[in-house]
Amino acid sequence: MGKRKRVADRDHTDSKPMHTQLRTGTGTTKRAKPASPRPITVQIIAGTYERVLHGISATVSVREEDGKQRHDAAVEFADTFLFNAHGSAIRCLALSPLSKQNKITLASGGSDQTINLYQLSAEAPTGRRSHEPPIPSLAGRKIMENPKNRELGSLQHHAASVNSLKFPTRSKLLSAADDNTIAVARTRDWTILSTVKIPIPKAHGRPSGDTAPLGGTPAGVNDFAIHPSMKLMLSVSKGEKCMRLWNLVTGKKAGVLNFEKPLLQAVGEGRWGRGEGLHVDWDTLGEEFVVGFEKGAVVFGLDSKPKGIVKPSPPSKIHQIHYANRETGKPNQARILAVSTEDGRILFYSTNLNDSEGTTSSDNNRQIPLYPTVGELGGDVEGSKSRIKDFEMLNAPGSQGPSLSSFIVTASSEGSIVLWALDLGATLKQLSSRIQPVEPSKGFNGCGIGSHAPTTSTHIGRLLGRYETGNRITCLKAFIMTDVAEENNMSVSMLDDGVDANGGLEGPSDDSSD
Repeated sequence: MGKRKRVADRDHTDSKPMHTQLRTGTGTTKRAKPASPRPITVQIIAGTYERVLHGISATVSVREEDGKQRHDAAVEFADTFLFNAHGSAIRCLALSPLSKQNKITLASGGSDQTINLYQLSAEAPTGRRSHEPPIPSLAGRKIMENPKNRELGSLQHHAASVNSLKFPTRSKLLSAADDNTIAVARTRDWTILSTVKIPIPKAHGRPSGDTAPLGGTPAGVNDFAIHPSMKLMLSVSKGEKCMRLWNLVTGKKAGVLNFEKPLLQAVGEGRWGRGEGLHVDWDTLGEEFVVGFEKGAVVFGLDSKPKGIVKPSPPSKIHQIHYANRETGKPNQARILAVSTEDGRILFYSTNLNDSEGTTSSDNNRQIPLYPTVGELGGDVEGSKSRIKDFEMLNAPGSQGPSLSSFIVTASSEGSIVLWALDLGATLKQLSSRIQPVEPSKGFNGCGIGSHAPTTSTHIGRLLGRYETGNRITCLKAFIMTDVAEENNMSVSMLDDGVDANGGLEGPSDDSSD
């Protein structure tokens, strides 16, 4: 009976929490230390003027002192791949959503009319084993090659330089080029399903300063953006002072919005300006969109009416525009628009303005406010003065502390890749709540533009690390790699494309066989 009692006591002991079973030599209980947070690995892909496709992994780990986590973090960079991908400069990159096999498709477009396709593993590298020899490096940099990455092939259905690439789902790839076409390719067999032909602009009234040949007409799609519903698409082209709306269900044009002269003047497109849209992007929830010009941007609502204007202060050229990610089901989230400038800054604007603000009593005499800057990253304060050609905003998974909830990766034309950490949502929400919208000034032709906003921006974010590539960067993409231990715990519903009964690009996954 005594033996049975000891077994019962042992079973009772096993049911206790783990920290009560750790005992010292004197018989006292010692509580286990909390597990340190796992490092976060960010995969960065950069395209360059020198035709080089450069992959870099940045591993961010939280430092600890005496078992207590500190807010500062250490970052370690390593080369994952580096090779000549195109016959000329690389102009754009695109990443597909994560697949069930933990793979991501990378597409790169260049001036050689070619789209190259690659398959990247989303699993974080585990490091080289002790018995494996290190990979030699002439530059003295750490190399961490992933054997699961491989090349898929290339597409050559365009007859001019490829300017923009987008993966709306895992099953579709959209590409726009200077041949005035937007092509839709199926990723299962890389077949071109359809081609949207953009009208070639007329020669008269074309903007000055274009690069068209003598006697020719500037042509080509600068950028396009797909609505989150996958049924609408916006495009801006060279030589056109307008924006086009396309129905992706039918593949036909749905409308054209001309940019009025007073509106172009308000965003810095003067007499000698081109007046064409260079960038376009939808809000993550599809409630508004922005059209970027050379020195400013205009935010439009779903009714295609301008809601506000974005202009850097002091004035600077704009290179890239992105909306910060917002979660569905949270109506009080701040709409944050990020803009990269010529002088090495990332400016953040809050576009949360009520419909009644910035308007007069008459509906036909609508006035447009000028959005104030609520946050600023980089610039002279951090010693970043070169132009930021592209950037990416990423949300960190898990709990790494409020200071590591978001990452921003910036790439300059001088070849520097900089990794920043910040609590984007909480910081900008607090800043935007303190700033009132700028009162509009006297209108013109039924449309008024607000006066310049006062300089109220605050420097946010922390510099984690800087990496010099040695090449002139033209485009950038990045994603946070998954942990190998979490691969089996991933939700399948988050990775499937799903079926859309109402049409559009959303459809069943193309990974399955017919």
